[in-house]
This record gives sequence, structure tokens and C-alpha cells, in this order.
Amino acid sequence: MEPDHDRPKPPDEGAELAALRARVAELEARPPARRPRARSFLAVLLVLVAAVLTPLSIVSTWAKNQIGDTDNYVAMMAPLASDPDVRAAVTDRVTGAVMKHLDVKALLSDVSPADRPVLDKALSKLNGPLTTGMSDFVHGTVERFVAGDAFARIWTDLNRTAQSATVKALSGSGGGAVKLTGDTVTIDLAPVVDRVKQRLVDRGLGIAAKLPEIHTDFTVLTSDSVGKAKKWFRALQLLGFWLPLVTLVLAAGGVLLAVRRRRALVTAALAVAAGAAVLGLAVWLGRAFYLDSLPSEVSQPAAGSVFDALVGRMRALVRLVVTLGIVVALAAWLTGEGRAATRVRAMWSGGIGAVRDAAGFTGGPVGRWVHRARRPLNWTVVVVAAVVLVVWDRPTDLVTVWIALCALFVLAVVEFLDDDSSPRMAAPG
Repeated sequence: MEPDHDRPKPPDEGAELAALRARVAELEARPPARRPRARSFLAVLLVLVAAVLTPLSIVSTWAKNQIGDTDNYVAMMAPLASDPDVRAAVTDRVTGAVMKHLDVKALLSDVSPADRPVLDKALSKLNGPLTTGMSDFVHGTVERFVAGDAFARIWTDLNRTAQSATVKALSGSGGGAVKLTGDTVTIDLAPVVDRVKQRLVDRGLGIAAKLPEIHTDFTVLTSDSVGKAKKWFRALQLLGFWLPLVTLVLAAGGVLLAVRRRRALVTAALAVAAGAAVLGLAVWLGRAFYLDSLPSEVSQPAAGSVFDALVGRMRALVRLVVTLGIVVALAAWLTGEGRAATRVRAMWSGGIGAVRDAAGFTGGPVGRWVHRARRPLNWTVVVVAAVVLVVWDRPTDLVTVWIALCALFVLAVVEFLDDDSSPRMAAPG
């Protein structure tokens, strides 16, 4: 039998082993690959700086857009005219100021005989000593005036012409009805007193027309920190636009520099949300400390209402940033390749797919198009929900919940329509 020259020769095992050993030696001789520690460190640093700047960004936006803007400030303070605690405090303040200048005995001695019957008729309904009865009469008149639309208009005009009580406090500029005395911001209620004097005259107390011009202050804000805040308020106003932008750029830079960008996005979103939550906690604690430090002559309920009105928009911004941070982190996590995220997506798709199969729905061309564009469609829903939440004027917790539910519903519809028309095995049965 002739040898088969076409048969391949068996490989030289010794040569292969030598080549393999040489390759291993070459790999071992190489220096270990350096992990991008500098890049990771810089990414973490940028995310941390963004988290620290988040509270300052919220405060600067609030200072510029809410406190520094006249229209926004008036819209923020106008509802206080109908607040029961503020009305009660203004009533007591104006009544006290009027009674301080109302010397009943001296004024009665100057009453003409023609006015005496009218005055006696007005005072006949009052019980107790004359001074007490007069005080009740004045208090009732002031109370009725403060409950009317005229007081609401005066209150709005006071805040509009003064531009902003807090701006006056923190910048120390301007004058008019709002003034800063030491660490206290007050509104002069002289226009209210003038209208009350006319009401007293109209109700038969003509001697009220002889009262001099009375100035009395309603405390808007008082704190030892007001004077200190003046140093920073102007800077926050100037940074109102740029600081949030810088914070966003830093957070985005940290994500782009990171080796694992999806994980970095989750971390950055949660860090920014945590920074906003810290500010919310500080505002909550600050309110309690502020009310406890008020002087005895300041109405705590009214001061609490004013405080809540002043920081209301800041609280809304805190809720907005926290919500957006959690939504972005959740979206980034769910689109990842982690085991838990994959399991959650499988449960979501499987549940909706079971409903679609049970309904016998076939998407046809629409389903195939949705299948191809599912990822951009889902991200579009998330972005639109975030934009709606951002542009919504003073979003409440209920509004936030409804926006989230609507977004989930639309995502479920997208998942339901996602049908690539691939054949499926019929269920046994």
C-alpha cells in the first residue's frame, strides 16, 4: 500500500507547547494594565461637587425668580390677605394702634351736641366699661374691614410698591412701606389704619376723624440671621441663572468621565436628589427654630403663614429636584444589564405581554414600528413627563403623583403595542 501523501501531518505537540509557553511568558512580562484611577476620581469629585451645589442652586433660583421678582413676589404674598392667622394678627395690630391714640375722655369732651346722640347710639350696644366697649367696637370694625376685598387690594399694593419685603431685608435697599430695622422686616399698615378710621366714622364714631396719622408695623420677618444674609443675598441673585447650569454641567461631566457611565448616572441623580433633600430638611428645621425664637409680641401663627409663603416655591423646587433625581436614577437603572433590572423588565414585559396575548391583539404594522422604536419612545415618555413637571407652576405632591401615573400608563401602552408579529407557540389545552 502506498503512503497517503495528501493526509495532513499531525501537529508537532512540542512546538505548540513551546509557543504557548512563550505567549504566557510574554503576557506575564507585560506591566499590569493601569486602571483609570485619575479619571474615576475626577468623575466622583465632579458628582460630589454637583451634589453640594444643588442646595445653593435651588436657593439662588428662589432668590432671583421668586424673591427678587416683583410679580412673583406679589403672587406669592397675595394669598396671605385671606389667611385667618394673618388677618387676626393685622386686626390686633391695627386695633392696638388705634386705641393707643384714642383718648376716649378727651375726645368725648370735644364732641358737639349734634354728634352726641349718634355716639350714644353707637356705644349703647357695648357692654362693660367705656374703654373696653370702645376697644371691642374698633376691633369689630377692623375685623370686618380686614375680611373684605378692600384689605386684599391694600395688602397687594403694599407688597407691590415695596417690591419685596425680603429683598428689602436682605439687600437693605429701597424704602416705602417695607423697611428693615435691625434684623426685622416690617410693613407699615398706615393705609389700613386710614381706611379703618373712615369706617369708624361711617359707623357713627365721628371722633375717629380727629385721630392723627398713625403708623404701625406688621412684622414680616425677624431673625438674627437677616443681617448676615444681606452679605450673600446679592451674590445668590447674580448666580440665580448660572449656578444651576454649572451644577448640571458638573453632574453631566462626572457621568461622561466615568468608566461605567450608567452606574455613574444613577449615582449622580441620587446625589443631586440627596442634596435637594438636605435643603428641604434644613428649611423644615429652620421653620421650627425661627418660630421658637420670635418675640412675644409677634403672632406665631401669622409668622408661620408668612414663612410658609416665602419658602413655598423653594419647597416646590426641592420636591421637583428630588423627584427628577429619583426618576432619572430609576430609568437609568432599569435600562441597565443588572440581574435585578433585567428581572424587573422581564416581569413588566411578561405581564403586559400576557394581557396582550389573552386579548388576542396583533399589532400589525404599528406593532412592528413600535417594536423598532421602543427604546426612543420610552425615553421620550420619561423626558416629556420630566418637562411637564419642570414647567408646571407650583407642582403639588398630588400633581407629581398624577404625572408619574400618566407616564407609567403611556409606557404600558407602548409595551402593549410592541408586537413584532413573530410566531408564538400556542398554549396547550
